Amino acid sequence: MAAGCAGMNARNAAIWYAQDGFDPAANGINGRRVAGESFLKGFLRHAAVDEIALISKAPDEIAPVRDLAAALRPQMRLRHVPLSRPMAVAPVQTVFFPSPNFTAEAWRRAPYGSAAWALCGITHTTSTAAVMQGFFDLRMGPVMAWDAVICTSNAVLGSVTHQMELIDDHFARHLRAVPPPRPMLPVIPLGVHCDDFTPDAGAGAALRAQLGAGPEDVVFTTIARLTPHEKFDPLPIYLAMQRAQAELSGVRLFVAFCGMFRDNYSRKVFSEGAARLMPDVGFALLDGADAGQRKAALSGADVFLFMIDNIQETFGLAPIEAMAAGLPLLVSDWDGMKDTVSADVGFRVPTRMLSPQHLASEALRYQGGMDNYVQYCASTSALTEVDMGALVARIVDLAADKGLRTRMGAAAQARARAVYDWARIIPQMQDLWAEQDAMRRVGTGLRYGAHALPVAPSPAALFGGYPTEQARFGAQVFAATGRGDLAELLRVRNYQGLKRMFAAPDQIAAVLAATGRGADVARIAQAAGVPPMQVERILIWLLKYDLIRRI
Repeated sequence: MAAGCAGMNARNAAIWYAQDGFDPAANGINGRRVAGESFLKGFLRHAAVDEIALISKAPDEIAPVRDLAAALRPQMRLRHVPLSRPMAVAPVQTVFFPSPNFTAEAWRRAPYGSAAWALCGITHTTSTAAVMQGFFDLRMGPVMAWDAVICTSNAVLGSVTHQMELIDDHFARHLRAVPPPRPMLPVIPLGVHCDDFTPDAGAGAALRAQLGAGPEDVVFTTIARLTPHEKFDPLPIYLAMQRAQAELSGVRLFVAFCGMFRDNYSRKVFSEGAARLMPDVGFALLDGADAGQRKAALSGADVFLFMIDNIQETFGLAPIEAMAAGLPLLVSDWDGMKDTVSADVGFRVPTRMLSPQHLASEALRYQGGMDNYVQYCASTSALTEVDMGALVARIVDLAADKGLRTRMGAAAQARARAVYDWARIIPQMQDLWAEQDAMRRVGTGLRYGAHALPVAPSPAALFGGYPTEQARFGAQVFAATGRGDLAELLRVRNYQGLKRMFAAPDQIAAVLAATGRGADVARIAQAAGVPPMQVERILIWLLKYDLIRRI
């Protein structure tokens, strides 16, 4: 039994939980949160573990996960691990962090030794300055060979590897140092719960009626963030649809975009562009915040369209959802879709980008603060081609051949279940965690003094030249002054208003009582039942407020 538990713990990972990374309903729908929520549900359903450990600041923060577990796996034990006590993660020895940038967690681990547990992050969007700086920090921090960053596609692996090679070259040229081992960079895709995307015939029929699409008409639908700057430029799609419509007879094309607009600027680009550039094609905008409309978009469509031309995208979860719904795919040959959309399930339209030298100014303007992130993404997108001729031809192929659509849709649904259901993905993640744990157990780590982390030195050391001298209590004896009211002082000072206090009020009271008419640190610690270092923290505060004196 013990050996079985040890093996199960090796294949488990404590989830570093912050609601912002896992709850789109509470924090707003975006790809990162949707993927995080989907992972959490997949983990609860399919992880072969005997407990689920969640790391957060306070126990009440994991309440949404408790509710979710009660619905999906009510017999599973959930355990809260305080962020302030990271060693309490044991017996689980890997931490899953919902981002690639876990350098801060590596420094949090450093006082306990970098082999104390393994860290596993995962990529989402990798084009932001914060994430790119994060990869630089990752190479500079105490990250070990048994740590890992899951890359959700081979394209992302190539991107991350390229940046790490540049960083390592900087190590060698500027620091004249040998770069440390890189973290593991396994490719594991995101997943879905396929049953969630079973089509709803009634919702699909209602959408087609809303569009005015007849039985022989062909509806192309997209579910995505509706921004021409950070997701996809709709105008080439409109141009291609209009050209394809002119080549078809007896079939009318429809385009339905389901998503949300951040601003009226984007809404105007999408709406006016459709009216001006594809007047002969039916068009509708659906509310992506409405689960019913998202279901209708997948249930009433004939083809799922995902013509991404933006570096903000890294994987493409929506095409997997469409595959699970049994739709054929027409996508750009872009990042994650290179892996997910095989020839039997859909078409990938070629894309082209200029040389690195051509786009050097985009990188420098963004890094230097002249362009913001939206401008950076938009400029790069503007200089990315989606092959127009191929796009038109593939629209025509799919619109003209119902049998082709049916075959591809069936293959897509089978591929989603065989490859991308969380029941298939979670075991791959557990295999990774077990590999990390095995490497960690035989590895040699680094240990730093908790007061001497290079990125977070103790303020008493960093600012040690500010005060007159360092307090050294040694065998010094302290006695209560009898002046002042401790409870009243704490009430007026109101440290709790900041939700952070240097010591618990009952500890402060116990130390004050233990000083009596005279006692040193050792006697006070014994009488108060408080560790000596904590006693010294409290003593200096009591001196500050004239509640005790040196004798």
